[in-house]
Amino acid sequence: MTRKYERHSGLLRIVAERGQVDVAELAAALAVSTATVRRDLDQLAEQQLLTRTRGGAVAGDVAYDLPLRYKMARQAPEKSRIAQAVAELVEPGWVVGLNGGTTTTEIARALAARGDLPGGITLVTNALNIANELAVRHHIKLVVTGGVARSQSFELTGPLATRVLGEIAIDLLILGVDALDPRAGAFANHEGEASINRLMVDRSSRVVAAADSSKLGRRAFAEICPITAIDTVVTDSALPAALAEAFAATTTVLTV
Repeated sequence: MTRKYERHSGLLRIVAERGQVDVAELAAALAVSTATVRRDLDQLAEQQLLTRTRGGAVAGDVAYDLPLRYKMARQAPEKSRIAQAVAELVEPGWVVGLNGGTTTTEIARALAARGDLPGGITLVTNALNIANELAVRHHIKLVVTGGVARSQSFELTGPLATRVLGEIAIDLLILGVDALDPRAGAFANHEGEASINRLMVDRSSRVVAAADSSKLGRRAFAEICPITAIDTVVTDSALPAALAEAFAATTTVLTV
């Protein structure tokens, strides 16, 4: 990822968290010049990711569900460790489900790099970016659900995706989430994605939720499934002990 994407990701996160910021505030937070911040704000405003104001910016409607390319820099080392641990759970011959997201994208790359899957695996996904990365991997039989693509996440949603998922069985679903609560379960920011993810859960024999600790202990807009539907949570070692204990009351927790 380029330095520019990392800077834009940080800038959008700050604007989303604070609602309204000025140029000097952003320059200090990102350790860059005010001229750089002004250029970045102008570029992001052109993409309708925020609204420019005199001397700063305010959050736009999209700021709470940032495009995937601007989320990749968040918790990157943690996501890499989670990806390696989850990829090791996959056995040869399995049918594996994988929804969209930054963590699941890293998991897809880890699966692509595995050379110890004789006979390969079948991978079912509703994420266009994941399908693009795995299409040339000879040890992975790729099944794409179909549906209507969301530009924010590259995920396919809608009745076409539902139709495909209704006809298959999944051995292991690797579920990326926007939030995961030890009592309420898994959540997504978008109701269409939540609906498809819920069906993937229903069609799976085992569900592993993969999420960095910043997403745990939180809820988002649309429920995917209750916590009882999740067999294992794989997260990073920054998970607070109290929260780990709360999850362990219902499911298996693996920290890496």
